[in-house]
Amino acid sequence: MDEDNKLQFPSLPATKEDLLDWAYPMRREMQEILPGLFLGPYSAAMKSKLPSLERQGITHVVCVRQDIEANFIKPNFPHTFRYLVLDIADNPVENIIRFFPSCCLSNCIPYGNIWDEIQVTIMDAFSHVQERRFCINPNVGFVHQLQEYEAIYLAKLTIKMMSPMQLGRSFSLQAGMQGSRKRSLEEDEDFGAMQVTAAHNG
Repeated sequence: MDEDNKLQFPSLPATKEDLLDWAYPMRREMQEILPGLFLGPYSAAMKSKLPSLERQGITHVVCVRQDIEANFIKPNFPHTFRYLVLDIADNPVENIIRFFPSCCLSNCIPYGNIWDEIQVTIMDAFSHVQERRFCINPNVGFVHQLQEYEAIYLAKLTIKMMSPMQLGRSFSLQAGMQGSRKRSLEEDEDFGAMQVTAAHNG
């Protein structure tokens, strides 16, 4: 693997003072990653934790487990919270991208779709989460899939942000020119006029 393609994670805290914010027992608790969005282990949502979960305003729980854990890791409060249970093996070849659409948080938290609102890179998101829950450690396959999804998401976002006129023109140019990408002089003049108009109106 060449230098440019190596995974680069944020480095560990450099000084002892940096480590004071994170203590090993905190792994058993949940941490607030964004306002109203918490990340933690299954033990943070055990039956004894109901008062704590209600105090934090929890309404939805995503429970990620391996399918062999289904007998003992399950929703504890199905009448109190909405659950999404995902059977995902912590294995680099596990396909996690297929779960991303079902994990949209727009109906769960007040600020809607996290990606649309925050628009951070995967590495910035990793750094942000690790600052709040230092023990995170996604396997290399998961990280690669997150990077792949980032590219897919950015492409979709670009298309979403294009005006209908830009989209229509793009599709008509591709569909109407079999084997040739040349435009007529008239099309170039029209396109130039559209750019000037857009610049004046923008």
